[in-house]
Amino acid sequence: MASRPKTPPQAIDPGSAPRPRGRPPKAKAVTAGWVGLDFSREQALYARGIAPVAGADEVGRGPLAGPVVAAAVVLDPARVPQGLDDSKRLTRAKREALYLEICATAEVAISLAPPARIDRDNIRQATLWALANAVRGLPCRPAFLLVDGNDPPDVACEVEAIVGGDGLIASIAAASIVAKVVRDRLMAGLGAAFPAYGFERHMGYGTREHGTALKAHGPCLHHRRSFAPVREQQLALFPVAGELEEAD
Repeated sequence: MASRPKTPPQAIDPGSAPRPRGRPPKAKAVTAGWVGLDFSREQALYARGIAPVAGADEVGRGPLAGPVVAAAVVLDPARVPQGLDDSKRLTRAKREALYLEICATAEVAISLAPPARIDRDNIRQATLWALANAVRGLPCRPAFLLVDGNDPPDVACEVEAIVGGDGLIASIAAASIVAKVVRDRLMAGLGAAFPAYGFERHMGYGTREHGTALKAHGPCLHHRRSFAPVREQQLALFPVAGELEEAD
């Protein structure tokens, strides 16, 4: 990956404060003064005549409930938002503000792999499908895709997979922010529809609260039944025929 330039990216006012050195220590420290990731990797591709360049990332591989949400983003080189970073390192308020700015200035597409697809295809295949579908959903057809991780989706352009890319590449960080905000909002909606599970608090992850709710109520239609903790609770409530016969 190309080294970061000493000057700010194109979208940043040259008269603004200089870029802080190093990474912010934690999410609470990421404020409006944090300039964030630069656009140098994308600019290097544009300089070679490769355009447009998209970034892609997903959120939600690990939870026991809810969809995997993938996002693809093509940033406007003249309007790269300040403060882009791995969505996990940003406060909720900062993510929401950047989400609105990204949607207002960039080309964005999202794709959801629901629990039914995850159970049918497995989490890896469902994630790759969602990433590829998000890229296909972009208004423009990218010539190059930068994607987080080491397992690139099958798309109709050149792809570079970058481990930790959401904390290194502006376009991937933008995609991670979009995916995170969209999924959190969806899980908040599921929390309102299924209040017994507390989805709006744990976002479907396997917390103690979630495990207690699963034991008390069993899985709902938004749980991933192929995931062991959910499968075990479902079997406890609805044993298979052979287990019922042995119990008699």
